[in-house]
Amino acid sequence: MTIYKSEAGAALLRERYLDTLQTWPVPHDATRVPTPEGETFVLVSGPADAPALVLLHGSGSNSSEWAARIPALAERFRVYAVDIIGEPGLSAEARPPLDGDRYARWLDAVLDHFGVGRAGFLASSFGGWVALDFAIRRPGRVAALALRCPVGLGPMKKGFVVKAVLLGLLGEKGRRKAVAGAVGEPESSPVVAQQLLVAANYRYRTGPFPVFGDEALGRLTMPVYAVAGADDAMVDSVTTKRRLEAAGAVVDLLPGAGHYLPGDADLDFLTRSAANGDFTT
Repeated sequence: MTIYKSEAGAALLRERYLDTLQTWPVPHDATRVPTPEGETFVLVSGPADAPALVLLHGSGSNSSEWAARIPALAERFRVYAVDIIGEPGLSAEARPPLDGDRYARWLDAVLDHFGVGRAGFLASSFGGWVALDFAIRRPGRVAALALRCPVGLGPMKKGFVVKAVLLGLLGEKGRRKAVAGAVGEPESSPVVAQQLLVAANYRYRTGPFPVFGDEALGRLTMPVYAVAGADDAMVDSVTTKRRLEAAGAVVDLLPGAGHYLPGDADLDFLTRSAANGDFTT
């Protein structure tokens, strides 16, 4: 089954994304990479000889999520902004099962295509799950791991799901309120408008994300930094902080923040990691 609710909806979301790419703020190459899971779209920016940094966006999103941050990132890194398969970007619609190694093998193919043996990762939400899975399975290929509101470290908050369903019954106003509450943004925010557009045309994943066990997290041998919103309506940020810190990570919990986070403290972490030689093969 297609990940879109209609062909018209798929065309609309792709058109909006392509419009965004027309204003990508730095010079870049748009590359379509063959992988075992189908073609994968990657935006490559920054100096060719800079340390490699892979960006993985959240669910229901694509690499346009990083547009505002690309100028600062591309000053320091060779940035590979990857459209995750099965999400509303320009990559294949494939959705491999989350309980195997197919996402790791998919990322292997992406990195191999560019001749990248080892890279830093900056990832948000579901992208954080994909990055954690890869780092656990392929620790030698991950130089440093920066996570923003990652899923997979505790159960999703059930209260949010119930509230979202009830608000959705109230029509457009209820849906706007539910999305605003989920991302922690005002109802008038462009972020809320974009998520409403996606939700109207895209089929989100169903079912819970697998939670990584303590033994798996113990295989994170690289420097790890995470930031989460204390008021995240979807993710249990307290559990995220506790479990990552137990695995040796540094975690900041931002008061008053939800699932959509301001700031770029992860850039300082990645820059320090590169300066410390963590990105050296």
